Amino acid sequence: QEVDNSDMELLVAGTEDSIMMVEGESNEVNEEELLDALKFAQPEIIKIVKLQQELREEAGKTKWEVEKKEIDEDLKNDVYQLGEQKFKDIVYSVLVKEERAEKNSEIKKEVKESLEEKYPEQESVVSGILHDIEKNFMRKRVIEEGVRLDGRTTTQIRPITIELGNLPRTHGSALFTRGETQSCTTITLGSKRDEQIIDGLREEYKKKFMLHYNFPPFCVGEVGRMTGVGRREVGHGNLAERALKMVFPEDNQFPYTVRVISDIFESNGSSSMATVCAGSLAMMDAGIPIRKPVSGIAMGLVKEEEQFAILTDILGNEDYLGDMDFKVAGTSDGITAFQMDIKIQGISFEIMEKALQQAKEGRMHILGVMNEAIDKAREHLSEYAPRLISMKVETDQIGLIIGPGGKTIQGMQRLFGVEISIEDDGTINISSPDGESASKCKEYIKQLTATPEVGEVYDGIIVKIVDFGAFVEILPGKEGLLHISQIDNKRVEKVSDYFKTGDKVKVKLIKTDNGKLSLSRKELL
Repeated sequence: QEVDNSDMELLVAGTEDSIMMVEGESNEVNEEELLDALKFAQPEIIKIVKLQQELREEAGKTKWEVEKKEIDEDLKNDVYQLGEQKFKDIVYSVLVKEERAEKNSEIKKEVKESLEEKYPEQESVVSGILHDIEKNFMRKRVIEEGVRLDGRTTTQIRPITIELGNLPRTHGSALFTRGETQSCTTITLGSKRDEQIIDGLREEYKKKFMLHYNFPPFCVGEVGRMTGVGRREVGHGNLAERALKMVFPEDNQFPYTVRVISDIFESNGSSSMATVCAGSLAMMDAGIPIRKPVSGIAMGLVKEEEQFAILTDILGNEDYLGDMDFKVAGTSDGITAFQMDIKIQGISFEIMEKALQQAKEGRMHILGVMNEAIDKAREHLSEYAPRLISMKVETDQIGLIIGPGGKTIQGMQRLFGVEISIEDDGTINISSPDGESASKCKEYIKQLTATPEVGEVYDGIIVKIVDFGAFVEILPGKEGLLHISQIDNKRVEKVSDYFKTGDKVKVKLIKTDNGKLSLSRKELL
């Protein structure tokens, strides 16, 4: 209940000295509020750490000592002699991801083959030394010159391109490209029946907003089996969903169930944040009245002793060779989701504060580009989207609409080609491929639940003819007797001279008696 009522849900992991991991969602809180929450969490983490230490001491266990792996200095010198200058040339060159990876592989292969005879079975050690050479050059250049692998400064964002409605047969779509990271996101609108039922550890509930993230092997130039979701798909999809669900409209404003699917076509850093941007754009393209557009950005860190540099919009290599991956998503008014992983001992609140501020500047830049493409939801839904109409009836009328064994509701669904779902509070959702069928069904339900009123005129249908008159259905499921004396102003000998079953007739309700309805035609002549 506290989580439901709060503006922020925050999960923090850390040590006595610093924070190591952060993840959560928030209702557009600002950077200062998030930082205050992290500062509030740190003392509580210290209490838990001390409790763990007391438990270890009570159990009589000593802390493990991790032995530092010693590397043969001769081997290290030989690797540096063969590979150092070559790696420096690559690090200081502006290359696309595939070209950089290819050149790195060539150097590693060349060095390993050169040293294979002199240092047998040391391939993994050689790979580790070469990795450190590349890492050191990248970090040194960032710290000393403020220049990154692709030639950008620490605050520059890669070029962004946006295409809307690139898949016209879908209910909404957007192609968002930032540098070498690209997300093609599509929207599917569904009815109440399409809601996902969550049967977890807590009480069962339903989700009407879902986001699924796909990361096929080809997006990073690999070939592999696509057998299902993994940790990346679950984690990245959940983060993007948390970022976007905060701006999703209320049920009474937009009753549709929405599925967002992000397919990553190319990845070189922060595909989850590209999913946030593409998801926001695609929802507006679909006509979903989200409260505000949402953008996301991934921040990095290079820290050497007291010197540090915060990187905006990190590449895959900067994530791999850097010290932090800090993803922040939000609107122009605040943060909606965040996730941070630290690869070093920990970072100070000073670094975190600067990272949040730099992330805000980056998010605002991306939002500006997005708003140039589309800044609010389209006025109309796609012609291929289902049409959904909501109405409400009294709860004691639900049984009437469903009918015995579901006969009435199933009959309406067949008659109008719609899907009908009824909530316990009497809310009825009618879904149809076209608006006309849904409107007709809504009008039918109105008539079905209406109470016949004396003096009202109805367009009825003759359902049965008897010697003393005809039974007329004036509303769905409600029949009245049109007595032979009320058919015409002159004497009527045979009812069949005037009507046959199925004929339409305009009648007036003149009397009700214990649920029996008396109708007249002659009063309208």
